[in-house]
Amino acid sequence: MSFNWLSTEIIVALIGILLLVLSSGLNVRGKEILTKAAVASMFLVLLNAIVLFSREQSLFNGVYVVDSFGNFFKILFLLAVILVLLSSLQYIKRFKEKICEFVSLMIFAAMGMIIMVSAGDLITLYVGMELMTISFYILSAFLLQNQFSAEAGLKYLVLGAISSAVLLFGMSLIYAVTGTTVISEIAVRLRTEPALIAGVVMMLAGFGFKIAAVPFHMWVPDIYEGSPIPVTTFLAVGSKAAGFAAFLRVFVLALPLAQFNWSIYMAVIAALTMVAGNLIAIVQTDVKRLLAYSSIAQAGYILAGLAAANTYGLKGMLFYAMLYVFSTTGAFAVTTAVEVDTGSTGMEAFAGLSRRSPMLAAIMTICMLSLAGIPPLAGFVGKFYLFSGAVQSGYLWLALIGLIMSMVSVYYYLSLTRIMYIGESASDAPINPGLETRLALWICLLATVFIGIYPAPLSGLAQAAIKIFI
Repeated sequence: MSFNWLSTEIIVALIGILLLVLSSGLNVRGKEILTKAAVASMFLVLLNAIVLFSREQSLFNGVYVVDSFGNFFKILFLLAVILVLLSSLQYIKRFKEKICEFVSLMIFAAMGMIIMVSAGDLITLYVGMELMTISFYILSAFLLQNQFSAEAGLKYLVLGAISSAVLLFGMSLIYAVTGTTVISEIAVRLRTEPALIAGVVMMLAGFGFKIAAVPFHMWVPDIYEGSPIPVTTFLAVGSKAAGFAAFLRVFVLALPLAQFNWSIYMAVIAALTMVAGNLIAIVQTDVKRLLAYSSIAQAGYILAGLAAANTYGLKGMLFYAMLYVFSTTGAFAVTTAVEVDTGSTGMEAFAGLSRRSPMLAAIMTICMLSLAGIPPLAGFVGKFYLFSGAVQSGYLWLALIGLIMSMVSVYYYLSLTRIMYIGESASDAPINPGLETRLALWICLLATVFIGIYPAPLSGLAQAAIKIFI
């Protein structure tokens, strides 16, 4: 019975472990084939997760919860890791004999995310979070000969350890006040005390670091720029979504607004995050840093849904988190192809891309317009849900800030588009991203357009996933 409920978790763990074990003794070519087999097997896990979407069960006395909310994010994480690995198979060939270790760490990071979103108590949540972050510590510094990668790994280790300690201290204060770590039981035992307020503030800081919300965003640009680009992509789409999922489950279920009104604080943080991310992105000259600040701004939009804490807002969070995977992975996949070809992610590397590879330039443009919220692409529908939720909760000012910052984002997204279509390239040789990258790019493109034109299926899944909060 337990295998049926936890089959997704068990199979993902087995794939990561077997990839490490079976790779020993293989030559580089054998390891590349094994890596592709692991990616293909993740497709089967994704299909299994989709089939099990509607299953619900509380396991181990509430410590681990299988529900539609967690299942929604499991599908998201599996999609993310598959698309990231597909789009970067050309890039990760540079790791040669370490290629299997790299891919297995990516899978273990996904495993940590899966545990986080199904955690029914604070300790299990923390264990899942540490499995994810420790994997990312190693992955960030995987380019051993690159000083920027080493710096990124060290910075992430130090700042991540501090944020984890703060989060754990906050959890311990919540436990001291309520006498339980089970999320569903905390709300019943809440007592308004200074220790509770301190615990909530510390947890807010810890989660704020994981989702890169202002003022806990300072780590993002350097770590995104210095890390290997597949790691940057997975940090942007996977780690952020896992942080939001855990944030949502803990704050909405354990700290209901009727007993502890945290909504206005979320709204202020959301506004600051949108403003800072978009304004600083304007002056960036490196595409990885531009996408880093863009991801900070996107966190602000999603936080607006959490601040609203109503049906539109919560559904918008899940809807936007899913479409964000496709739009952002598509943008990073193009960036990966350009870096493999030119060795750079600076703006100048994208000059004349439309003549070297019209497909890459077109997909990059569409993904960025989706992130800006331009109709009829998926980002427009997601922002409609988020801002509608904010207005319904009385945060009209927050929705206005979101709309203004979305218009600001169009400027720097189109600045890159202008370079791709008008700029002069030093080389006219076509870029061949590889079959796997092309597959990932087309999936991202079709999903971004399809969700924008016909959002009903994803909207229905998001609606089913938030029923535990309504």
